[in-house]
Amino acid sequence: MESKAAWAPLFLDSLPSSPPHRHQVRLWGRRLWRLHRHGVEVRPQDQEDPVSFVHFPVTACLVPICLLYGAAVTTVEGVGSIRTRIHPVQVGGQCGLDQMLVSGTPRSNLCRCTGYRPIVESGKTFCVESTVCQMKGSGKCCMDQDEKFFVDRQEKMCTKLYNEDEFQPLDPSQEPIFPSELIRMAEDPNKRRLMFQGERTTWITPVTLNDLVELKTSFPKAPIVMGNTEVGPRIKFRDEFHPVFISPLGLPELYFVDSTDDGVTIGAGYSLAQLNDALHFIVSEQPKEKTKTYRALLKHLRTLAGAQIRNMATLGGHVVSRPNYSDLNPILAAGNATINVISKEGERQIPLDGHFLERSPEARLKSEEIVLSVYIPHSTQWHFVLGLRMAQRQENAFAIVNAGMSVKFEDGTDTIKDLQMFYGSVGPTVVSARQTCQQLIGRQWDDQMLSDACRLVLGEIYIPPAAEGGMVEYRRTLIISLLFKFYLKVRRRLNKMDPQKFPDIPEKFMSALEDFPIETPRGIQMFQCVDPYQPPQDPVGHPIMHQSAIKHTTGEAVFVDDMPPVAQELFLAVVTSTRAHAKIMAIDASEALAVPGVVDVITAEDVPGDNNHHGEVFYAQDEVICVGQIVCTVAADTYAHAREAAKKVKITYEDLEPRIITIEQALKHNSFLTVEKKIEQGNVEQAFKYVDQIIEGEVHMEGQEHFYMETQTVLAIPKEEDKEIVLHLGTQFPTHVQEFVAAALNIPRSRIGCHMKRTGGAFGGKVTKPALLGAVSAVAAIKTGRPIRFILERGDDMLITAGRHPLLGKYKVSKSKNFKKLLKTLSSDNQPIVLNTISTYNRTITEFRNGLTYCITLQVGFMNNGVIKAADVEYYINGGCTPDESELVIEFIVLKSENAYNIPNFRCRGRACRTNLPSNTAFRGFGFPQVAVVVETYITAVASQCNLPPEQVKEINMYKRISKTAYKQTFNPEPLRRCWKECLEKSSFSARKLAAEEFNKKNYWKKRGLAVIPMKFTIGMPTAYYNQGAALVHIYLDGSVLVIHGGCELGQGLHTKMIQVASRELNIPESYIHLSETSTITVPNAIFTAGSLGTDIYGRAVQVTFLSFLNACQILMARLQPVIRKNPKGTWEEWVSIAKAFTESISLSATGYFKGYQTNMDWEKEEGDAYPYYVYGAACSEVEVDCLTGAHKLLRTDIFMDAAFSINPALDIGQVEGAFIQGMGLYTIEELKYSPEGVLYSRSPDDYKIPTVTEIPEEFHVTLGLGEAGMFMGSSVLFAIYDAVAAARRERGLTKTFTLHSPATPELIRMTCVDQFTDMIPRDDASTFTPWSIRVS
Repeated sequence: MESKAAWAPLFLDSLPSSPPHRHQVRLWGRRLWRLHRHGVEVRPQDQEDPVSFVHFPVTACLVPICLLYGAAVTTVEGVGSIRTRIHPVQVGGQCGLDQMLVSGTPRSNLCRCTGYRPIVESGKTFCVESTVCQMKGSGKCCMDQDEKFFVDRQEKMCTKLYNEDEFQPLDPSQEPIFPSELIRMAEDPNKRRLMFQGERTTWITPVTLNDLVELKTSFPKAPIVMGNTEVGPRIKFRDEFHPVFISPLGLPELYFVDSTDDGVTIGAGYSLAQLNDALHFIVSEQPKEKTKTYRALLKHLRTLAGAQIRNMATLGGHVVSRPNYSDLNPILAAGNATINVISKEGERQIPLDGHFLERSPEARLKSEEIVLSVYIPHSTQWHFVLGLRMAQRQENAFAIVNAGMSVKFEDGTDTIKDLQMFYGSVGPTVVSARQTCQQLIGRQWDDQMLSDACRLVLGEIYIPPAAEGGMVEYRRTLIISLLFKFYLKVRRRLNKMDPQKFPDIPEKFMSALEDFPIETPRGIQMFQCVDPYQPPQDPVGHPIMHQSAIKHTTGEAVFVDDMPPVAQELFLAVVTSTRAHAKIMAIDASEALAVPGVVDVITAEDVPGDNNHHGEVFYAQDEVICVGQIVCTVAADTYAHAREAAKKVKITYEDLEPRIITIEQALKHNSFLTVEKKIEQGNVEQAFKYVDQIIEGEVHMEGQEHFYMETQTVLAIPKEEDKEIVLHLGTQFPTHVQEFVAAALNIPRSRIGCHMKRTGGAFGGKVTKPALLGAVSAVAAIKTGRPIRFILERGDDMLITAGRHPLLGKYKVSKSKNFKKLLKTLSSDNQPIVLNTISTYNRTITEFRNGLTYCITLQVGFMNNGVIKAADVEYYINGGCTPDESELVIEFIVLKSENAYNIPNFRCRGRACRTNLPSNTAFRGFGFPQVAVVVETYITAVASQCNLPPEQVKEINMYKRISKTAYKQTFNPEPLRRCWKECLEKSSFSARKLAAEEFNKKNYWKKRGLAVIPMKFTIGMPTAYYNQGAALVHIYLDGSVLVIHGGCELGQGLHTKMIQVASRELNIPESYIHLSETSTITVPNAIFTAGSLGTDIYGRAVQVTFLSFLNACQILMARLQPVIRKNPKGTWEEWVSIAKAFTESISLSATGYFKGYQTNMDWEKEEGDAYPYYVYGAACSEVEVDCLTGAHKLLRTDIFMDAAFSINPALDIGQVEGAFIQGMGLYTIEELKYSPEGVLYSRSPDDYKIPTVTEIPEEFHVTLGLGEAGMFMGSSVLFAIYDAVAAARRERGLTKTFTLHSPATPELIRMTCVDQFTDMIPRDDASTFTPWSIRVS
């Protein structure tokens, strides 16, 4: 059977390889697919049913169309639709690109919006077991409200965000039915070879083993494709080409489990998910002593990749590909596994050992050979097999270092008979420490053996100082740390076998044996209840579902790239600079233009207007100033052709100096984007003369990638008359796009229409960047005269658009510790002293008239206080190569630099550095997450020097009464104090702190830490005109209402809230109101949607869009009053009908306008009313740290925020939780890595790790607040880690104050927990090599 197909290869999710296919079938929700496939012996329990089928999720972009022969594909549209019926699982999403699978324990795709908790909670509704915290067996939740809870609260708090009774019941009979024709096809005994023939590629599916062998003999270089998880990425990212593919998917000889007395043989075609099922079955059937290898494999299978990858990746493919990061191969090698292969010459066995994994010539797999199966022998009583790994996050991340280790003892002894150690991610292949193992044979399993083993293995396995992947000293430490864990685990098991003969490990070492568990998170969300007297039809204040939630889950919410093809549209691919700073000598596009389907190559010469607008360069001209700058673009009939041609554009460079990558280099070359911004109060220099100690330090904080789920997207459509152009795009600032396109095309803004319906996440990354990309697209559209579809791939998006500004903070802080000198100094200022007592800490507090608080702790000989009298701080941010938002960011940093603390003598200076990196831009929190960490760092340093708890020093120095900020703006900190007090009390901070200290006393290798942080967060902009906005409301004659406003729907639910507000103001049901899109045509000159201005507070001047919108509704209601007075009992439809309002010539359309908060900031005077108001909060987090690996587990987080009344608590709580998790990622695992030459390495989910569901708190308690402000709350995790690491260091005799920079990655945590293993590793002279990566802060 042959089928003609243009396959090269064609994937299910052909975005962006060939979008027309997806558009033609109108499958917009393509992000997750479910396959139903017949399987032969797919599981041990299915062996009696040869035609049973299974369904499983897959990653659509990895599935070639040809692989689907005989399979039924269910897309999200097939699960349910708003046009027919929705499935109970389609309970709603936030940005529209967040989806999750729940199966026993949490498993997820990546989500950047929700913080995962709502997704997990939706999965719980399908579970029968209780998810309530059963406190003391009472069946009540520990967070249930009682009378005491409300003693200090004026308003009642609610905790119920949804009503389970409203959910549709799950009806198994309505699940998708496997097509009968595919069943008949599977049962057909006369199957024939299947072949798909493309222009360049042939896909062949054999139906017998002999057929497979013949094909492999004929095409020895053809890859065998089963799951495509190895071949597919190589084709996409490494440009591999194969003329022939062989796919024996479904071949019975590759799918089996054969168990014998000696071991088990598993077919090479088994997916890793099927392997997992098979091993679970074997473990349940066999004695424990025989299953040590299987249990080691199961442990790693639980966290290896994601469920979709495990469903496709096969055992045979994993073994044969031999990736250096493999988690399974080291364990298989340690367990003495064997590979069974077949070829024309017959069958043979290859030991899966070090020689095979290291690709030794004598153990190579011949090109014509095919892996049939893998044999794994049973373990024996005195044989121990273990797998160990450490990764950036707990699940779905390549290991930083992993290991498979086994030891066999002489029976009844601890004398080593055989020892094997295999390490992954320490070299180009998995590495065997065979020489070390050989030298240890015959030794006893004791501490001296361990010491020698560590020394030997470090000598045998050498990681060069400039090794790819970096983290060299950390990886060296992990080699012996994992060996130590193996040593402890084996000693423990020996002791269990014979406690008399084999001594147990120390009790304090027990916690080192187990990895952190993966638990289903739980918690509670609190928000202010709606006033019981509020009319029931008024939706404001109620937790209401996102307007587009159901469409998100059915795939029917249309994003830009979901829009149908436009006639004659072209696809755009970018060519970016490969040099950080260089002169462009020549651009040769001849080969690119010769590629079929290519229409044109667009360069700076084709820009009809300004190519440099306000310092932002659209197309590089004459020189490039960063790696990733757009040099030219290619327009072609398909994206595949455009991308292929882009690779053929040849650019000749001549490097220029200086090349500035880091902040330190910028300071050296005096390279800045902005002038210095400064605020100062008191007399800093004078204050430093009257202190006993000055602390100086530096804090480095690296950047962050936005990692929105929908990358930057633009559809530019030129019109045929009047030079008009229409752009559809995902942006937070359509006006800015309009401005840049007008500048690039040299046409009036009135000719440009920018339309924004929704975008899949933004977080600040779509404020300015879409303007540049819109201009690039518009130039291409005008030059070609055809519509341009421009969709950035993830790697290009991360490279071009950059992210959060890296920051270097330098501080100089003074504190008094001599009581007599302190009193003398203060008395000279004629300030009376009043002594008070704060019972929370049972310590004496001295309060002075000027609002400062001094803590005096009586000790022998002197008084130690903890008061900060003066602080001098400098901040430098890495702005990149063009201005972008850097000046505004540094202004925010300086203005927000005191956080919640009243320091009488305070000076802050800040500057944005110009470097040869892509320009960093707006990001959630806008500088505050960076600057506030520096503040908390020096507060913590003062606490360490005073030997006081950090939370005490924070309270001592916190604002306490109506005060003025350092820039002279008056505010009332009472809500701050209340949040702080509630956080300490409701989180049971003191009791948990004592419990953590007790835990730390009993555990040497694991430590717990707690931290609580306060927050004073500003809302709004210091420039008044940035706070304005407008809205437009139309009432139609049937009573329906159309709402249009200047805000953008980013997934945060802005449109939903505006509908709620309109419903209240017009006193009509929400169903009457429609909100379609944001457009520069309907509401001109709108400001950006960012900074939590858009959605989160009701009653205290919410936001420009809300206030202008409210204004429009009020205008309309005022116009209708004459009609209403004539018929007060009439209905809404009667009032606005033709017979009433229309016939009386009452305009039913109104524009609402809000002038904006009248803020101001005078930088010359260093003062102003910079912000309309503040919101306050506090957060407490508790972590547990593994000192041997650097891993940490977030045990609990409590967030308390005072942000007034919420329009929609369900949306706002989701925003707070999402921001917290995003902040936690910023401060812990999200790490951008750059080469010394300015090349960004972190360009994909493989290289850049955002938190998954396994990283969120096991207990998560949230009191309502703002998403923007919630970002900084994630730093409570950073300082909880600091607390745990400090405990470890104190126990090791390291009492000196230290700084934990951000992000606190596993590498940083492990190397800060100094011990005998970190001391043992070899160190390299930094002057003798160039590191693989550098920090740019």
